[in-house]
Amino acid sequence: MSNILIETQDAITTITLNRPEKKNALTREMYQTIADALVEVNQTESCKVVIIRAEGDVFCAGNEIAGFANHGAEPHLAETVSFMNALLNCKKTVVAEVSGKAVGIGTTMLLHCDFVYTHGEAQFVMPFINLGLVPEYASSYILPRMAGRRRASEWLLLGEPFGAQEAYQFGMVTKIVEPEALRDTVSKVAGKLAAKPAYALLQSKALINNEAEAIHQHMDVELDVFIEAMGTEAAQEAFDAFLHKRPINPEKFK
Repeated sequence: MSNILIETQDAITTITLNRPEKKNALTREMYQTIADALVEVNQTESCKVVIIRAEGDVFCAGNEIAGFANHGAEPHLAETVSFMNALLNCKKTVVAEVSGKAVGIGTTMLLHCDFVYTHGEAQFVMPFINLGLVPEYASSYILPRMAGRRRASEWLLLGEPFGAQEAYQFGMVTKIVEPEALRDTVSKVAGKLAAKPAYALLQSKALINNEAEAIHQHMDVELDVFIEAMGTEAAQEAFDAFLHKRPINPEKFK
């Protein structure tokens, strides 16, 4: 069974993270598969809407840590960057269905979706600082503008989980629904969007996303710093401690 399921019905393409036994942690191959799917829908006139959802009770546990810990001298980020660019450049309306905890890129990818639906038990966390890393995917650009500098600092500098209500209050989430209504809610919204005139839907999204160039530029700056951070002693200590299930050595985590 594939770790990424892609299904197209009428004008709606659904991309499903299908690795629930690993909490839908993203591997390099998964990143590339999603990227390729998003590039394809961008070029498909009949597609109007993309749904991103996940199997299991965790939406996405972030990156497969082993892939980062074993990167050697050169980080293998090509597939991750392909995914980031493909979602950022997606002209079609993207609806996210967050069915549980969203960690790291599981949260930051939502900043580039047009609609985000979740339930009250969902949690969000951007723990980059706790791995000796820095924000990714233009989150340090978008979040201060979305939630204000103070809240963005709390989320990114403490790296602690926050709930669905807080995410909704500060604009990260479109709506909170009951868990049993989540799938149906997203399907109905996607159906409504798919019924809109194609040209108007496409151009309206483009007009709304009027900071795309600035976001691209900031993402590139973040990525350069992120790669530098991956080579620091603190990051390597965090990765090794995670993989070997041991406490972090505070002498190295500075």
